Amino acid sequence: MRKLTLWLPLALFAFFAGLAAFMLTQEKDQFVESTMIGQPLPAFALEPAFEGLPGAAKTDFTGRPKLLNIWASWCLPCIAEAPQLEALHKQGVEIIGIAIRDKPEDVANFLGRHGNPYTRIGSDRISEVQLAIGSSGVPETFVIDGKGIIRYQHIGDIRPDDIPKLLAELEKAQ
Repeated sequence: MRKLTLWLPLALFAFFAGLAAFMLTQEKDQFVESTMIGQPLPAFALEPAFEGLPGAAKTDFTGRPKLLNIWASWCLPCIAEAPQLEALHKQGVEIIGIAIRDKPEDVANFLGRHGNPYTRIGSDRISEVQLAIGSSGVPETFVIDGKGIIRYQHIGDIRPDDIPKLLAELEKAQ
């Protein structure tokens, strides 16, 4: 019994150290995907984020597929994705933005500095719409088909090599 008392703590330590080492070698999924993929956009109607563009509403997502970009002026990755959004806009992609917890002057400042690829920008002051569509942070971009159904979710900033994938997803959403 005395030998067991001596070896039990060492065996437990070895077990937990081995378990920790195993868990550290496992690939992690760092993204939380929306459970809304394949679901209709929830009803919303947001006021304009600043004077100069109309606000955003669920009814704006009819006709052809569009991108819904969740962003904020205080978000550094949103600055990094601005050139890619501009490139998509120049290729004829309609992008509707939702500014999260932002001030009108900050939105206008951001767009003046980094360009404006949006046809509309709604102001989601308390992240209500962001949470309703299953967004886990900013920036995030969703492909919405012409019937208002969420077809694809891009988590994080859009990089140059993401543009072909987004264009393909917009094409699939036709």
